[in-house]
Amino acid sequence: MNLQDTTTSQSSRRTSPLRTSFVLTSMPVGGAETLLVNLIARLDRQIIAPEVICLKEAGPLGEELSRQTPVHTNFLHSKWDIRVLWKLYRRFRRSRTDAVVTIGAGDKMFWGRLAARMAGVPVICSALHSTGWPDGVGQLNRKLTPITDAFIAVAQDHAQFLINWEGFPRSRVFMIPNGVDTDRFKPDHSRRAWLRQSLSIPEHAPLVGIVAALREEKNHSQFILAARDVLRTHSDTRFIIVGDGPTRPEIERQITELCLQRFIHLLGTRSDTPELLAAMDVFALTSRNEANPVSILEALSCGVPVVSPNVGSIHETVIDGTTGFLTSPGSAEETAAGINRLLDDASLAHELGHNGREHVTHSWSLRAMVTGYERLITMIYNDKVTPEKRLHAEPWERQTPVTIGAPLLVLPQVDVPTVPR
Repeated sequence: MNLQDTTTSQSSRRTSPLRTSFVLTSMPVGGAETLLVNLIARLDRQIIAPEVICLKEAGPLGEELSRQTPVHTNFLHSKWDIRVLWKLYRRFRRSRTDAVVTIGAGDKMFWGRLAARMAGVPVICSALHSTGWPDGVGQLNRKLTPITDAFIAVAQDHAQFLINWEGFPRSRVFMIPNGVDTDRFKPDHSRRAWLRQSLSIPEHAPLVGIVAALREEKNHSQFILAARDVLRTHSDTRFIIVGDGPTRPEIERQITELCLQRFIHLLGTRSDTPELLAAMDVFALTSRNEANPVSILEALSCGVPVVSPNVGSIHETVIDGTTGFLTSPGSAEETAAGINRLLDDASLAHELGHNGREHVTHSWSLRAMVTGYERLITMIYNDKVTPEKRLHAEPWERQTPVTIGAPLLVLPQVDVPTVPR
């Protein structure tokens, strides 16, 4: 697709924005949901008029988002409730939807795309945020590949995964990088004393944290085992777990069994994540599978070095020895070794944190993500509708798409720099 071809005459310009529905199951506090909140908040309303469809309840972030954007709920009441198809069809027809973007795999990806096709929605996209369970695409969803205009990946390796593993056509896989608000997530040394005082821990105690929903695939058990190992050499260290979810009882039980209640603090869901991250000395992730987790971007943006397993596309943000340390998946010993190395060498930790901030600012900005979605939806719409209905594409006339191993299109252009050591 050539963005130059979307130019139209003055008389055929469409002046109204594209009505775009983002479809997902619910909006608990999680990485993909947080990204969607940030995306919708910053979309240019002259280009995209967004609304959110939650197949089930809105969830905490959905309630928050409803203050600025229409959020529709309760379309699906059970796994085999096929009435969801008719409800979505009516919603799309009633709102004269121009574009549907499903978020994640599973029911929302299937029913959202099928209803959009039945309703004659011009643009149908699926945004995916992981590289395995629980975000495996599955056979039923693959059968709808022919009606899907774009599969959206969140990093370059993730795009290749969607092509090589999920089997999506290369011409329909687009990479729009996850983005973080670097003005909100920034270094703030004053937060260190604030958080330690609020947790009643020593002022100079090293602090290691994880921000992730308490779900099986996030593998918090490994984080807890690594904490036990770190305490053998750094007995004054404290650990925080930010997030909530179904595995909380198991996590609490493991902490109690290892007698770590004094050292590990479960903070639950928090709205002050930027301040919590800025107070940490090290951020550690222990997931079994990821694509490009937003929590890592947020930690690096706050100048905090990261220790993370080398899964998915994480190596694109955690550059080993430059912005943090990569470990073997599932290895609590390597996680502990990476944390110990940073706690042993404060100057190294500072250097890696500084490099991480520079890397995110340069390559993973929220503005780049927002622009990518605006461009992709507009481009597909202009390519599919008749010339008389085309949206005037003047904002993109002078921009040229970038291909990686053509025809894989990267929107917008992203140069991944080599961060100086």
